[in-house]
Amino acid sequence: MSGKIRLLGVLLVLATVLGGCAYAVSPVTGMLYTDVQGPVIATDLANSSRIGTATCYSLLGLVGVGDASIQAAARNGNITRIHHVDHESQVILGLYARFTTIVYGE
Repeated sequence: MSGKIRLLGVLLVLATVLGGCAYAVSPVTGMLYTDVQGPVIATDLANSSRIGTATCYSLLGLVGVGDASIQAAARNGNITRIHHVDHESQVILGLYARFTTIVYGE
């Protein structure tokens, strides 16, 4: 009997650990696939001649890496004055997720 309880415990732990889903912030989500864009913030700066991006990723909801901050995107685009910020998110079957911050400015 204790062997069955031990096996059940192992199966529950495995289901919990392996049952993670990759997720990205999004205004809407699709059960099978998500690929959306949305606004974050806008300022009254007149021009936006430069674009910078920063991305982070998730795999199975178990591993998430990257820096998708506004600061990183502005640095990557050599932007010191921000006009507006958008984001893109993509999720595929809950296995893979990508979130990108896009900064426009000068």
